[in-house]
Amino acid sequence: MATDACIREGLQLAKFRDYTKKSLQFQMPMVGSIKNPVDVIGDARHDRYRAALVAVSADDQVDQVLVIVTPQTMTDVADIAKVVGETKEFCNKPVVACLMGLTDVSSGVDILRRQYGVPTFEFPENAMRALAAKSQFGQWVRSRIKDFKRFDVDKDGVAALLERELAEGRPNLIELKALEALELYGFPVVPHKLATSADEAVAVAEAIGYPVVMKISGPQILHKTDVGGVALNLASAAAVRGSYEEMLENVRHRMGEETEIWGVLIQKMCEAGKEVILGVKRDQRFGPVLRFGLGGIYTETFRDVAFRLAPIRENVAMEMIREIRSIKLLEGVRGEPPSDLSAVAECLMRLSQFVVDHPRISELDINPLLVDPRGKGTMVADARIILSEQT
Repeated sequence: MATDACIREGLQLAKFRDYTKKSLQFQMPMVGSIKNPVDVIGDARHDRYRAALVAVSADDQVDQVLVIVTPQTMTDVADIAKVVGETKEFCNKPVVACLMGLTDVSSGVDILRRQYGVPTFEFPENAMRALAAKSQFGQWVRSRIKDFKRFDVDKDGVAALLERELAEGRPNLIELKALEALELYGFPVVPHKLATSADEAVAVAEAIGYPVVMKISGPQILHKTDVGGVALNLASAAAVRGSYEEMLENVRHRMGEETEIWGVLIQKMCEAGKEVILGVKRDQRFGPVLRFGLGGIYTETFRDVAFRLAPIRENVAMEMIREIRSIKLLEGVRGEPPSDLSAVAECLMRLSQFVVDHPRISELDINPLLVDPRGKGTMVADARIILSEQT
């Protein structure tokens, strides 16, 4: 159970040095195990625990020690607890204990906690989680503090854009405006352009290159898919022209003839990449909270996300990425190439600067951010921004 928990929590079982194995071999019973995890056998008393702990804790391959005691009739729990506590005092390494039982081990638990300050647990899984947290904290403390990276962006341009949208009574930025704002902050955005007629849509599609995506664009249309406002993989002028007429008819039929439609957004149909989501929500107490996780259809399905308060330092962006449970999907599985995590980290840092620079932003989602294989970057495929009238 402890070994499984060790692997599950991202730790590794230490491989003992030869001198440790020889020491254990000399002092442990023949039927015991001198490999990690060491088995001192159920009839062990405090002297055998001491021999095992002295040998293991002195090994420079060992960073932390977990002692599991499963009491039997001959087990001297109090004496074993003293041995564990004394080991902690001289080995200068984290030592925790798992004394399995309740009343049978209460004397040992009391000695460990009160006299030696050794954390004790009822189950090995809980003990291993504590060791994993200790390890993560140690890595964080030892990590080099990096500065807040600032990018060369058009802050004034975005501020003017946001003010214009608010002045026009549009706190919910449509995709076209959201993409424009992100471009001003250096985000890689899928090639796109607004078209206001079928002929213009065809011209834009041919300039961008087939296949393309078509999306309805208008200040009142927040959920494009729900009203038939999205067409994918259009590979010819005829397909673009037909989709344009059909889309406008569907949207007006579902939303009403008075619906304000600016036209259609033509975007390059990108090759399939991994989809992630970058988001922000401004909390009244904590300020802007950044979010990262799997994007597209997986966002609401798995709810596998990491959060941080903005602004973030350079190292924090990668920490967020590697914190999600599904990170292995981005690192490459079954022969797939690893995704460009460095490019994702840069987008997170740009997003951090973006929301700190513009306090009127209440919510922001980039979903999906398409992630290509390592070295090939990312692309913002869709985005939404909600503004607050008060800063």
